[in-house]
Amino acid sequence: MSSDVEPNIEGILFEDHTIILAKEMQNQLESKGYGETRQEKFLLKPFETLYFLFYKKLDLLMGKKKITFEQMLTIASNKDENALTKFLIYRDLRIRGYTVKDGFGFGADFRVYERGQFGEKGAKYLVFGLAEGKQEKMGTLQKNIEEITKMGKEPILAVIERRGEVIYYKISNVKFLQNTKNIDSAGFIFS
Repeated sequence: MSSDVEPNIEGILFEDHTIILAKEMQNQLESKGYGETRQEKFLLKPFETLYFLFYKKLDLLMGKKKITFEQMLTIASNKDENALTKFLIYRDLRIRGYTVKDGFGFGADFRVYERGQFGEKGAKYLVFGLAEGKQEKMGTLQKNIEEITKMGKEPILAVIERRGEVIYYKISNVKFLQNTKNIDSAGFIFS
């Protein structure tokens, strides 16, 4: 991430979100697909805050205390056990040039827009994050995939390897013809 791509940001930590007060900065961030306005406040999500802290583009304060990347990761992880996984996927997708927003259901972690399409078209991909070795129920994943494909979106599974590398798998709709009564209790592990 080069220093001319993203501005230096000043924010205030509120729970696990970052409030950006400077109106000009809000507009600049929003135009690039960062943050959202809620209850008349412009907020960065925890994974966005971690992203900017990681690249030293954010001065984050809690009272008069400056918050580091490691401290923010602890705060975010206390609220969401998947905070590190979400950050790693978010960072990887942003590095690849995609605009990434929070998922809006179906268990998806992120909505991902084609390069150059943010603000013009809806998200093309819905990304599910999974750390290597973590279990996920097949039945739940299958139902989500069915709904996502009905919407015309492409479901993507992002698996974080033990070394922190992100590998993406395009998911197709699968029909299980036998043993369907036990599908909700079945699980799978990536290792």
